[in-house]
Amino acid sequence: MKRLFTGIQSSGTLHIGNYFGALKPFLELSEGYQSMLMIADYHALTSLRDPEAMRTNIINVTKDYLAVGVNPATTTIFKQSNVPEHTELAWIFNCLVTVPFLSQAHAYKDKVAKGLEANAGLFTYPMLMAADILLYDTDVVPVGADQRQHIEYAREAATKFNIAFGDTFKEPKELIMENIATVPGTDGKKMSKSYGNTVPLFGTKDEIAKAVMSIVTDSSGERPEHVHAIHKLFKSDEELAPIYEEHRGKYKNLKEALIEDIDAIIAPMRAVRDEITDADVRTVLEEGAVRARAQTSIKMTDVRSKIGVAI
Repeated sequence: MKRLFTGIQSSGTLHIGNYFGALKPFLELSEGYQSMLMIADYHALTSLRDPEAMRTNIINVTKDYLAVGVNPATTTIFKQSNVPEHTELAWIFNCLVTVPFLSQAHAYKDKVAKGLEANAGLFTYPMLMAADILLYDTDVVPVGADQRQHIEYAREAATKFNIAFGDTFKEPKELIMENIATVPGTDGKKMSKSYGNTVPLFGTKDEIAKAVMSIVTDSSGERPEHVHAIHKLFKSDEELAPIYEEHRGKYKNLKEALIEDIDAIIAPMRAVRDEITDADVRTVLEEGAVRARAQTSIKMTDVRSKIGVAI
């Protein structure tokens, strides 16, 4: 089987947009590959300076993926900081690429333009990401179309090393996630925590109901478009058509139907998540790190020999 690698950061409570945009697609993809799922805690340091929040985020994002069905027996789930070869290889790559090359990174320029501190970690972020990917002889990395450059940078790092020290790294390919649904929020804009328009993924039924009932509706129409746009994620058009016909103009009834359909999907996952303990997460991450290091230690032994530091 080909190897798939993805890294994730957690930035707080997830919403249904995260589920349809990231968790569900990974779950579906991972079954066809030898899959690696990395909790990118060192990447998070470029903007997060709160140790308690870091610890909480690591635990929560791992629980989230386990709750939606990612199986740690078949997917290697590990924490970046538990595999020191990542930062070691990133330093080697930093010594091979130029400052002008790194300065062209779209993510760096975008974040600085938005006012994020231009720290050195943010600047060299692409080389740590390249190390993440290349350590595992990764075949494919699932990304959105706007993240294609990350994989291009990884290929460039692989090429520079291979030319300088001999064939060592496989050049990965991007797997563009073109059919990922853009989930509308309660105001019709893209669902985002920054907009305050989310429906919580693992919220209680009452929390889901509160969010759904706040969905902005157009009183001049017979079908509330924002409600319908979210509803389509949970039922097919064929299933929804008779419901919306029967309750034409009855927005409250349609919102209540949406609440039931969301909770029918979320409730089982929420129950699973509630049973996952912090100790369970630590066990999964520790076992994943052992499996990851079984690969990275071999790769870095080869790298150290080729660059001449192994004597």
